[in-house]
Parts: sequence; C-alpha cells; structure tokens
Amino acid sequence: MREFMDYIQSVFYAATGWNRDNSYSSLNATSDALLNFPTPRGLRLTLSSLATSQFATSYQLGTVGVVDGSVSYLYSTVSLNNAIAESEKIPLPDLLRSYRPLAELPRRAEEGGQLEGGLIKDGLAYGRLYLPASMLEALVVRRISRALQFQLSAVSDRKLRNGGTMLGMVQYDEGRYAVEGLASTDGGLLGARALYNFGGDVAHLDTQTQPTTTNGNGTGNGERERIFGRFSAGAEFYYGTLNKSGGMSVGTRFATLPTHKGTPLTATMTVNPLMGTISWSYAVMAGSYCSLASRMDFNVYSYESDWAVGMELWRKRTTWSINQELEEVPTSVNTTPERSFQEKLEWELDSPPLPLDTAEVLPPLEPVAQPKKKERSFQAKMEWRLDDPDVDSTVPTTNENDDENDDQYSGVLKARLDQHLRVGLLWEGRVKSLLFSLGSSIDLRRLDSPFRTLGLEVQFSA
Repeated sequence: MREFMDYIQSVFYAATGWNRDNSYSSLNATSDALLNFPTPRGLRLTLSSLATSQFATSYQLGTVGVVDGSVSYLYSTVSLNNAIAESEKIPLPDLLRSYRPLAELPRRAEEGGQLEGGLIKDGLAYGRLYLPASMLEALVVRRISRALQFQLSAVSDRKLRNGGTMLGMVQYDEGRYAVEGLASTDGGLLGARALYNFGGDVAHLDTQTQPTTTNGNGTGNGERERIFGRFSAGAEFYYGTLNKSGGMSVGTRFATLPTHKGTPLTATMTVNPLMGTISWSYAVMAGSYCSLASRMDFNVYSYESDWAVGMELWRKRTTWSINQELEEVPTSVNTTPERSFQEKLEWELDSPPLPLDTAEVLPPLEPVAQPKKKERSFQAKMEWRLDDPDVDSTVPTTNENDDENDDQYSGVLKARLDQHLRVGLLWEGRVKSLLFSLGSSIDLRRLDSPFRTLGLEVQFSA
C-alpha cells in the first residue's frame, strides 16, 4: 500500500506544479506499479497525522520475526490542506490506483519556451528513523523555479560502507524536455538523464477547432477514432569514478492523454545495449474497474527471456451500503387514515373525516416522476465509455469524473504472475476509518509450502 508520507509528497509536487511523470526515471512507472507491487509481510500498523497544514507525522510498528518500527516527520513550506488527512476521506483511487494517466503539460506563455508563472521558492523536508536498527533516512526538496528543482537524499546506517550514503539530484523540466543530473557518494557515481516529448499536447493542438464529421450524437468520429497521446524518448548515462565502470540505457514511451476519448493505454520499450537486454511493457485501462499489464524481457546475448502479467480489479460499493444511505433520507408521512375493521368487512371505505379546520387540509401528494434510465449505445460500449450528455439541461447527466469519485469504490484486487509461476496477490481497501492491505506471495512450483510471504498492513490517519 502506498504510504501516507509518499501520498503527502505527491500532494506537495501537485501543489507546486511539478510533474513527476515527465522524467526518464518514471518511464515504466505504470507497468511497474501493476507488475512489481510489494506484498506485505507479517503484521504492520501505521498511525499518521497532519498536525498542521504544513507538518505531518507518522508512526509505524511491525512484527516480522522481531518487533520493529519507524518514526517519520515531514515539513512543507506549502500548505497541505488539499491533502485530506482523514483516512476515511482520502480518495481510494488517488491512494491505491496503479494506472495513472499522464498529466497535461503546462501551457507556455509564448513560443520562446518559458513556462507560465514566476520564480517560486518552496521546499519539503522529510526524515525517518528506523527502530531498533537506528537507521536514518532524510530527504530535502527545494524548488528554485517552475522548471528547476534540487533534491538531496541521504541514508545513515552502520551496515553501509562509510556509515552511509548521499545522493544529490538537479532536475530541470521545461515541459517539452526534461534533464536530470545526479551524483552519489556510493562509488562516486555520476549520471545524467534526459527525456524529450513529441506530439500530443506538446504541439498544442486544439482539437475543438479541427474540422470533423459529426455523427448522430453531435460529436466527431474522427476525434474519437484518433489516438491522442504523447510520444516520449529518452536515455540515461552513469559512471562510477571509484570502480571505473559505467552503463547506459535508452527508452521510448507512448501514452494516451486524459483528453483521449478511447481506451487509455501505455506502451514502453527500454534497451540496455551493454547488457543486451530489451524490455517491452504494455498497460491498458480496460474499463473503469479493470487495468491490465504485461511485460516481456529478452537478452540478445544469452537468449533468455522473462515475462510477467498483472491485473488490477476494482470493487464497486455493495448495494446494502447504498440502501443504508437511502434509509436515512426523510420520507413524507402518510396522511391517509387506515380503514376500520367494520368497513373492511362491509367492503367499503370509511366516511371522510370532518376536518377541524379547512385550512389544515393538506393537498394530495403528487407522485414524483422517476427519470428513465438511458441505456448506453453500442458504440459507447465498444469504446469503454459513457454516452455524451444530452443537450437538455433538465435531464440529469453523468459526471465526467465518476471514475475519480471515491464513493463508487470499496477496494481493489491486484494480482501478478511471472514465468517462474510466482503469484502475487494483494487486496487493498477501507473498513470504516482503517485502510488495510492484505497480501501474499505464492510459489506454485513448491506445492508443499506455496505461501512464501503473508502479511497484513493497517493504516490510520487523522
């Protein structure tokens, strides 16, 4: 399960306008989330709190062989009130969904290339102490401008060489392209990453002004059939000054944008020429409640190949919980008197009672007209979407952001399978105010003891 502190960090990046997906390191973020999700081990309890609008704390206690835990603190110069701290109000898709569509790139003020907005100087500081190992990790993020960010992370542990390690990173995101430079004390590592975007929102195409032929629903078939997405290509280089070794990789990605009318999908390919490894991945959001992913790895030197498939299936809210909410809605009181026993035997109605005051006689209640449910068209079912809302404003329409509405979800089931017949299962959801994560790692080749790991994580924030 995504930890509360990581969720707060994502809120900080969103509040400062930083796009975490526009980076070469996030090229395979969607497929990795669907195929490499961690399964819990043992029992772990996490208590978090957003003490103020800029300060958050988290305490974790676990039992994996021995009792361990951690204490975390986070401070942000930006107000984090937009991050709903109560665990019962945090939207489940924001916290648990693996498939994340790419965010739209910010518009430019002019063709010169400067992003909208002036200089900003926001920062975030995060620290975490692991007990009883006494390992300490820290993270400092400093925004210099809309396009420039500095990040410093460190780990202190006596088991590490020289007692710890430190990594510094400078990130420059101009929208159309993004570059990163990094340096680490571990082996004297120096590296650089770059990512360049093509097409889609990079070209600033206005689909509303393009001439298209309209169908019966009043929208253009050409706009729906055309795949509106962004193509990205990048590379990374790194070299260890102490061990005199280096490496590199290149990769490409195509992903649809939120404005795409069809099925959201993401396809990536990465190549490591020194190791001879080629990797392909494909992820698709098959529906509002289902996401699928697959990955294929091949080595041109040894001819070895690996594959993995994954699935994410969301569960809708149960009917009984909806009926409970409907029962709380006050209903009108029935003013019709019940017939007497004598009148029932004589098969007639009682005489109308004489009102004490004619002004107190209530008018008869008119039946409320129930809106007729409109079935989706065949074209909409084939494109995994809802029909376009009618022009008539009197007819209630469906909200376009229903997929992001947390009220329709109660949990999510994640599963994966690789060529070694290793299965990973994870069930995440919410019970009252508690967020839970129950998972297991299963090895089908060892049927005598297939369960390799089994664990339960519970989180609560206030």
